[in-house]
Amino acid sequence: MRMTPCFLAVALILALPVFAQSAEPADAAACHAEEAALERDMELARSRGQMLRRRQLAEALSALQARCRTMAPATSREARIEKLEQEIRTLRLELERAEEQLRSLKTESP
Repeated sequence: MRMTPCFLAVALILALPVFAQSAEPADAAACHAEEAALERDMELARSRGQMLRRRQLAEALSALQARCRTMAPATSREARIEKLEQEIRTLRLELERAEEQLRSLKTESP
């Protein structure tokens, strides 16, 4: 079977939104916005009887949801790292104060 250039052009035009939406979302809000856009496109494709396009959009939605789920732990990991770094800074300050008190006690005459 030989495909005509017109058919290929139409296929590429229909596939462009799927490829455009496969970019990595920036945050949770972007994930939700892209999910909503894909769901709208899926509903539109279903209403027009474009079941292949709807299936492609469903696959894109599944991939997007998987990427968005993996982003959440990265954010919480960054938050935990920041919290631990702050804790370390606080403990170092306390240690410096305690060492200063110890030095002053040792230098006092009995």
